[in-house]
Amino acid sequence: MAEARQETRTKPATADREIVISRVIDAPRELVFEAFTEVRHLSRWWGPEGFTTTTRSFEFREGGVWDFVMHGPDGTDYSEWITWTEIVPPERIALLHGESRDDPNAFESTLAFAPHGTATRIVMRTVFPTKQLRDQAVQQYHAIEGGEQTLSNLAAYVTEIAPKKEEGEDR
Repeated sequence: MAEARQETRTKPATADREIVISRVIDAPRELVFEAFTEVRHLSRWWGPEGFTTTTRSFEFREGGVWDFVMHGPDGTDYSEWITWTEIVPPERIALLHGESRDDPNAFESTLAFAPHGTATRIVMRTVFPTKQLRDQAVQQYHAIEGGEQTLSNLAAYVTEIAPKKEEGEDR
């Protein structure tokens, strides 16, 4: 007799500390990935609507650091610091993000880049140290809207710089 298997979906242990945002971007995966690898790209799209970014230092490699300031539309400056913990071109980037190297509230993010036809699906999974820090990021800093706006800015940027197909070519 065949054994019946009941599949149950369990929430990950980090579910109450996570924010997951995804978007399909109409550009090749290699280009979307590249937009994260060079400061000349990042400075053009990084951050929510109305924010600009000034880079202090940037080294895209595992263990490398991106030290930067985000300038809010209200004139507030936010010191930011990212260290790249894993880089698997063009599939995945993992990082630790905080206000500084010693920030006890730094959070981990993983960006996955998957082909989606001729486009790219990017999934950004952020895990905070505690549920309280996640809730604070959502309520006080509007992290979900900010993440969605950031991926929207990325989509607009890479669509703008993507090589255009010749007229008459299938899209």
